[in-house]
Amino acid sequence: MSPSRRFGTSLASQLLRTPLPPSTTRTAFGRHCYHSYDHPPAVAVSYGSTEQAILSAAYTHVPQHGFSQRALALGAEDAGYPTISASVLPDGAFSLIRYHLVTRREELSGKTKTIFGEKNLGAQQLSTAARVEQLTWERLLGNKDVVHRWQEALAIMAQPSYMPSSLKELSLLADDIWFLAGDTSVDPSWYTKRASLATIYASSELFMTTDKSEGFFETRDFLRRRLEEVKQMGSVVGSVSQWLGFTANAGINVLRNKGLRI
Repeated sequence: MSPSRRFGTSLASQLLRTPLPPSTTRTAFGRHCYHSYDHPPAVAVSYGSTEQAILSAAYTHVPQHGFSQRALALGAEDAGYPTISASVLPDGAFSLIRYHLVTRREELSGKTKTIFGEKNLGAQQLSTAARVEQLTWERLLGNKDVVHRWQEALAIMAQPSYMPSSLKELSLLADDIWFLAGDTSVDPSWYTKRASLATIYASSELFMTTDKSEGFFETRDFLRRRLEEVKQMGSVVGSVSQWLGFTANAGINVLRNKGLRI
């Protein structure tokens, strides 16, 4: 089994084993713990000027060289630094992967304004679930230029030293999507919504790496089916672990039918 395939399975397993963090709601003052308003706000990933210059330049080399030290070295050179300057990034290639994850996630806010803006009356009538689907799909499309390199990235993300950061970023993505979709729930469904979406996104992302259909329409169908299954199961699933188990198993079974040995 390849490292990237192990990541798909281990990610679902990790989500099932790891206790969910305290849920948070967002206000004008930031994130607060669902159960305690004293919960500190999440700290965003920030980059120094040198890191930003190297990473943004290196990112243009990812389609050809992957998320690699070679891409970082070329990025340093393009940014006007000695190639050895890439060593200022202690996590090496994972720094470039995290840059992709963070920047693509942060782009969603701008896309939300375009898709669900005041002038777009049709979008205003969309349900929260429909908005979640559209935002999730937009984020998946953020991988299209590097999708042929993404299994390499998944193999790096699966390493024990990087798994916590990878899962944290996945959690932030699920939270952002529900928030941007207009979800304002402050009840136990906060947990199930974000946990199930995180699992669905991870399996859809893995599915996309093998999708050769035009415009990735098979991935879009895969995403829709997983979201619809969870929606239908919502009325009969009684706990977070049952919900997650159903979502993970459904996604993994489809991937197995697709030919992935997981």
